[in-house]
Amino acid sequence: MAQQERARRTRAAIVEAAASEFARRGYAAASVNTILEGSNATKGAMYFHFQSKEDLARAVLSAALEKYVAITDKWKSSTRHPFDVIHGIIDDIARSFQDDVIVRAEFRLIVEPEFYSEVQNGGGRVWGTAGAELARRAQDMGDLDPEFGPEKFMRVLAASMAGQRYMADLVSGSSNLRALFEESLEVVLYAMATPQWLGRWRTEGWCDLGLDATETASDLTV
Repeated sequence: MAQQERARRTRAAIVEAAASEFARRGYAAASVNTILEGSNATKGAMYFHFQSKEDLARAVLSAALEKYVAITDKWKSSTRHPFDVIHGIIDDIARSFQDDVIVRAEFRLIVEPEFYSEVQNGGGRVWGTAGAELARRAQDMGDLDPEFGPEKFMRVLAASMAGQRYMADLVSGSSNLRALFEESLEVVLYAMATPQWLGRWRTEGWCDLGLDATETASDLTV
């Protein structure tokens, strides 16, 4: 059992170090030697667990998928309004981007040609499916304009969030992803939610997620 636990820890350390390298440099430029240095593992130990750099990258993608599943599972039993639940999910995703190198690495990897297919099979599919179902519930409640529909709602929201994520890397001072993702959701809702829901939301605002006053989109300096 002790040997199995050491092997598990070694594997986890290699995946974490690989995620750090992929997030920083991308897949093609990532250095196996840097990954080994970051994990304090031997080359033999790495190739015991992973056959190649691509195999290692797919392990990072798999670890990220588990994190997206955990985020959506956390919100499955929520009794809040569907739009509030979507708000909670994307806030947790933003926190993960800021705090978890595995999630940051997944975002970097899926834009590499070797991993284009992961866009359809990875974390985006997990939270996108959950978001579309929530948007469908909102439409059934009369709060999403039927002219748009849940699939279009999620496509536009996901595209806006991806753009915000890229811009956060490119534009100095725009690293507050929680505010940026919230901004994306609010713009989409202004366009696609019904006037009745918007009227209530303007009065009541979002359910409290613990956001500080300094973490509102209007306070961002771009």
